[in-house]
Amino acid sequence: MAEFTLPKNSRVQKGKHFPAPAGAKNVRTFKVYRWNPDDDQNPRTDTYEIDLATTGPMVLDALLKIKNEVDPTLTLRRSCREGICGSCAMNIDGTNTLACTKAIEDCGKGEIPIYPLPHMPVVKDLVPDLTHFYAQYASIRPWMRTQSPTPTRERLQSKEDREKLDGLYECILCACCSTSCPSYWWNGDRYLGPAILLQAYRWIVDSRDEDTGSRLDDLEDPFKLYRCHTIMNCARTCPKGLNPAKAISEIKQLMLARTM
Repeated sequence: MAEFTLPKNSRVQKGKHFPAPAGAKNVRTFKVYRWNPDDDQNPRTDTYEIDLATTGPMVLDALLKIKNEVDPTLTLRRSCREGICGSCAMNIDGTNTLACTKAIEDCGKGEIPIYPLPHMPVVKDLVPDLTHFYAQYASIRPWMRTQSPTPTRERLQSKEDREKLDGLYECILCACCSTSCPSYWWNGDRYLGPAILLQAYRWIVDSRDEDTGSRLDDLEDPFKLYRCHTIMNCARTCPKGLNPAKAISEIKQLMLARTM
């Protein structure tokens, strides 16, 4: 009979409990993943009872209240608080999303579990290591590539061609979709994942770009593109309401059209 053991320090343990202040009436409990690479301890989940009467409506508001008033050792990323930068992407109540746009009242009943983005190396607590993710983004050379002479003012684009970018340019590279994709979990070293492929299609379909053939050549690979199995987790979890699976399908159709 096969026996399997977990790597050292991989088992998540029960952590500290921080009770609500005396007199608090509107209390929600947040169960937060904690891990510090410097203390050689197992990861744990700490629970914080927060009085919602003294905090904002979003999950990020609660996390900042925890960090500022309850437990300053908690580590997380955040910046714009407007759903634009993607810094506060994490797994909240079982779904990858942005803490700044996730309303506490939209979470299920009982305690609210908060974890870093799944299947990513963790730097500390709720901070994932996105080094590989950004390297994959750089690999598609995400800028306009042209061969024609630079115009004196700008490269013009029709309204119809501009509309083709809708649903693509809004991507904020939060990595919620890629880290919800089982194909990316299994083959993340070679499969580019939904976020990067959506970004690749954004430039492929841009009428001002003049390097479409080379962009498609770069994606003609058994793993970079074709590990997508249309599971659709990416479209379900995108906090901006985008559909990376559709963009991937469009790339595959362009690949097919080249062979006919």
